[in-house]
Amino acid sequence: MNIQPTKIDSLFVIEPTRLADERGFFARTFCEAAFREHGIDPTIRQCNVSFNHKRGTLRGMHLQREPHAEAKLVRCTKGAIYDVIVDVRPESPTYCQWVAFELSADNGRQLAIGKGLAHGFQTLTNDAEVFYQMSESFHPTSSTGYHYNDPVFQIEWPLPVVCLSDKDNAWPLIQLQTT
Repeated sequence: MNIQPTKIDSLFVIEPTRLADERGFFARTFCEAAFREHGIDPTIRQCNVSFNHKRGTLRGMHLQREPHAEAKLVRCTKGAIYDVIVDVRPESPTYCQWVAFELSADNGRQLAIGKGLAHGFQTLTNDAEVFYQMSESFHPTSSTGYHYNDPVFQIEWPLPVVCLSDKDNAWPLIQLQTT
């Protein structure tokens, strides 16, 4: 498994090493020791799956705040998504910056997303499925988010948004903080 840091602290791209033969391939997608070596929280307290019918569906930008902040391991198991992470930690040198990666069933790539980072994605295919492993259980009072189209972030979404929940559309714009 190849674990690469990104420009945002506590965000890693993980590319499984596929061992192929006539049957197909085998790849490791999780290894507690390898995660710890890179400073990735290996705790898993909850797993979720998200299925999305339409290409252009958008979910985000989500996170959980303290005292129930969560790290996530995100992988697309069917189809493809454009996965976006925004650093919303005021003390961070990359505060309000974002990065994006294509995750797909074909490329097997996954993201280890640290605490304090907002996460969202847009489906690039119909019938896209996303699998999440979280370090913390869902706590409604700590759940929050930011509007996917916040002008401070200036996220460049690849497709027009065709489906968005009322809750995601109602997330506020970020109120900039300085440290």
